[in-house]
Amino acid sequence: MPLLAVVALAAGTYAFRLAGPVLRHRLRLPGRLRHLLSVAATVLLIALVATSALTEGHGFAGWARPAGVLVAGILTLRKAPFPLIVVLAAATTAVLRLLGVP
Repeated sequence: MPLLAVVALAAGTYAFRLAGPVLRHRLRLPGRLRHLLSVAATVLLIALVATSALTEGHGFAGWARPAGVLVAGILTLRKAPFPLIVVLAAATTAVLRLLGVP
């Protein structure tokens, strides 16, 4: 990537991040819009997780990966420690693949 493009992207990113604190007191968002923005962020995160868990390339990833994500989700809801969540989710996926589940 050319140096000019990197500098332009860095400046744009910095300006965008600086706009929040600078314009915080000048721009008032209605409560309903603030709520919708927070819900939209959650929906986008869930969509990213679902896409990553269920697809590989242009097709279905198989059942082992979604099962590992499901185990991670359940452990997260139960407030398990993060290293335990990662290990058990990976172990679930690995065992299912070892058993021949795609």
